[in-house]
This record gives sequence, C-alpha cells and structure tokens, in this order.
Amino acid sequence: MDTADHARRLSELYEEVLGGGRVPGVPRPLVAASWERSLAAAVDPEADAAAVVLDPEVLAALRANHPLQAVLPVLRQTLTTIADEASHIMIITDAQGTILWREGSAEVKRQADRIALSEGAVWAEDQIGTNGMGTALAVGQPVQIHSAEHLVRRIHEWTCAAAPVHDPDTGKLLGAVDVSGPLRTVHPAMVALVTAAAQLAEGQLRVRMAAADEMLRARNMRHLMALGNAPGALLTPTGRVLAVQPLEWLPDRLVVPDGAERIDLGDGREGLVERLDEGFLLRMPGAPVRRLRPTLRLKLLGSGQPIAVVGGREIALTLRRAEVLALLLLHPTGLTAEQLMLQLYGDEGNPTTVRAEMHRLRNLLGGGVLDTKPYRIIADVTGDVTDVQTAIREGELQAALELYTGPLLARSDAPALRAERDELEATVRRAVLDAEDPDLLWRFAQTPTGAEDLEIFELLDAGLPTTDHRRPAVTARLHRLDDHS
Repeated sequence: MDTADHARRLSELYEEVLGGGRVPGVPRPLVAASWERSLAAAVDPEADAAAVVLDPEVLAALRANHPLQAVLPVLRQTLTTIADEASHIMIITDAQGTILWREGSAEVKRQADRIALSEGAVWAEDQIGTNGMGTALAVGQPVQIHSAEHLVRRIHEWTCAAAPVHDPDTGKLLGAVDVSGPLRTVHPAMVALVTAAAQLAEGQLRVRMAAADEMLRARNMRHLMALGNAPGALLTPTGRVLAVQPLEWLPDRLVVPDGAERIDLGDGREGLVERLDEGFLLRMPGAPVRRLRPTLRLKLLGSGQPIAVVGGREIALTLRRAEVLALLLLHPTGLTAEQLMLQLYGDEGNPTTVRAEMHRLRNLLGGGVLDTKPYRIIADVTGDVTDVQTAIREGELQAALELYTGPLLARSDAPALRAERDELEATVRRAVLDAEDPDLLWRFAQTPTGAEDLEIFELLDAGLPTTDHRRPAVTARLHRLDDHS
C-alpha cells in the first residue's frame, strides 16, 4: 500500500463528507458510524487536542487501583520494544478512554505531547472523536484508524491500532491497548499485534483470577461445609459459583443485588445468600446451619492505623492492642501473660498490665475471638503479615509485594515485634533481589522500606531500558540516596 496516496485519498474523502459535497466514495462503515457518534457528541473537527487532562494525583490513584496494572509487565514485554523500534508508542487506557500509561519512542512521545496524546488525557470518542483507542472502546473490538479517518483534523498525521481488554471474571470492559505513531509508520500487522497483546493480558488476568479463586475457596470452604449434607454453594463477590454441594442445577453465575438476602436461581427456585468476608454463601430455605467460629482479619502492615475486621465489622486498634494481636497472630498456639509481657515490654513489664489489656481487648472484639490460659486467637484468623510470609514461601512474589504495604507496626518499639519487623523486611528484600526482575524491584521501591534502599535503585538503574518512563524517577532518587550515603 502506498501510504501517502492512501492518506491523500482519505483526506479528500474527509473534506467532501464534512463539507457536505458530493462524495465519490464513503468512509468504511466502522469509520462512518464513529464519525456519526462523535459529531452527535458535539466533537469539533477543528479541536486542538484532547479536552480533558487529569491532575497527576488523580491519575496516580487511577493507576494504583486499575486491574491492568497487574499485567503491565507482559504488555511492556510484548509491545514496548516493538513500538520503540518502529517509531511508535504503546498506550494503555481505562474503560473511559483515559490514558493511564504511555511508553515507547522518545521522539514520538514528544510529537504526541503536542496533541495531548499523553498520560492523563482522555481519548474517548465523545471527547476527541474517532481514534484507535476511543473507537475500540466504543465498538468493543480491535480497530485501526489511519490518517483522515480521525475526525479531528489535527490528528490526521497519525495512525493507530487498538484492541479492548475485558475482565475475564465479569466480561466488563477494562480498557484498551493501543499502538500509535506518525503517518509514515503505518503497518497492517499492528492490528494483529495489539489484538494478541490484549488477549495475552486477558490470559494473565485469568491466571490471577484462578489463583484468587483458590485462595477464596481455601479460606471460605468451611462455611459451605458447615451446611453438612444440605445443598449450598460458595460464590465469589461477583456472583460466580466456586463450589457446590448437592444442588440439582446451578448456573455458572448468579446475580446478587446489593443487600439482597434472597435471590432467584433462574429456574423458579429461590436461594438465601449470606455475605461473607469474601464472597457469599448460598443455601436453600430451611437448610440447617452449624454455628461457625467468628472470623478475624488483621491489617498490621504499613504506616496507617492498624485495623481488626471481626465478622465484617471493622475496628480501629490502638498501637498496644495491635501489638498484642500481632504477637498472638504470629504465635498461634498462644502465649501466657508473662510471655506476652516479655515480648511487649522486656524485663520492665508487669503481667497485671497485660491481663488488664487482654480483658479490654476481649470486650472490644466480642465473644469467640480470644481465649485465655494461654492467651490465643480462637477465631478463624488471617492477617496481611502472615499472608506475605505465605506468598513468599510459595514463590508468589508479585502477590507478596501487593500485600506488603510497609513495615509491620512501624511505630512499635516492642522487642519481639522489632525483631519480627526486621525479619520480614529482610525476607521480602532478599526475595526481590534474588528475582532480578525490574518490575518487582520497582514495586518494592514504592514501599517505605524500598524507597530508601540504595542497592534497589542501583539495580533499577542498571536494569531499566533507557526509554523506560520510570528511569527519571530512579535517577533522581539514586542521586539523593548517593548524597546521603
């Protein structure tokens, strides 16, 4: 294909269509429909650039909470090198068309900045008209938009191919993967490339979903087993059926409206749903339920306030109460008042003080959570600190870093917890260093522990490509740490 001639003919067609003249041809149906949607949304064909650009703090929050962040490494590996070599940029958007990440050729990024084809800009069809990512999101399929197929004239010097990415759990649109570049770089294989990248991302999300399902099953099967021989099922938070015990028929997914106690099973039957800490328990009316132990979830990592969640009820903890619960979590067989005293205060403590604190803590958490003689947790307990330890033991370092938001009770001076905190930090750090993965190093560098680690930033400096968008931040931090070393 003669790229220049094709662009010229598209430009002539563009002028005829928008000028209302006699048109010798018509745009592709996909493009014509997109132009119609864009004009109906009052998009100005003479606009300068994308109209909405997000504040950096808002963009950072969107990135941190977006599901596609988890598959960034595979998208970079698939697209960034190719995009860089071919004078393109790789772009990832959310479902609203907001550009969350942009990587690739430095020169092309500079050109893209002139039309706000940059992080934080919104490239939905109703904002900037027909374009690769916006149109892919609108129609839910891969597209390539070339030259004057863009509605906005200023973008006619660009070509782009994009494919949508869907949530493998719910099927909802998560965003789009796009490769864009100057007009001269058009290549028909780009549609196949972004389509393959989107499918690979969905495959990675499916693997992560399967792992999360397995963890949910392991933590919550006891609720289903408590029904004895009565029919029931364990559901994910989105209503997917994870486990069943004798039910004649059940669809793969059930709709559970917010606050619902009864739901339609799709065949005239009605089921009862009970919200769990994770997901739902489905049972049939009249099925007996055995009394379960309470559940306790402890959030003890990072600089925020420690939290206990008892049966879905969130309780803010003072530092001393968090210290007690952390020690009992890490010593599941229990501790005497004297042992707790030594671990909390050293030789200067008093067992009477510990007993008084435990009495107040038992009243705060409610019955069935703590026992005495020795003091121990008798609820079904999980904690972020023990989840990190388990993930590292099982080689799930990505999961461990997602959970490791910072040190264990950073403000605690209790002797035993200082030792536990140091050991956990060293374990996480060693696992990251041994992995020799720049993405894991970067993730660790975002924690309070990794942010001050000179060796981590030296390895990032050595391992990141020169065009990586994280390199300026790494260089700046490395200079600061060097100055203070």
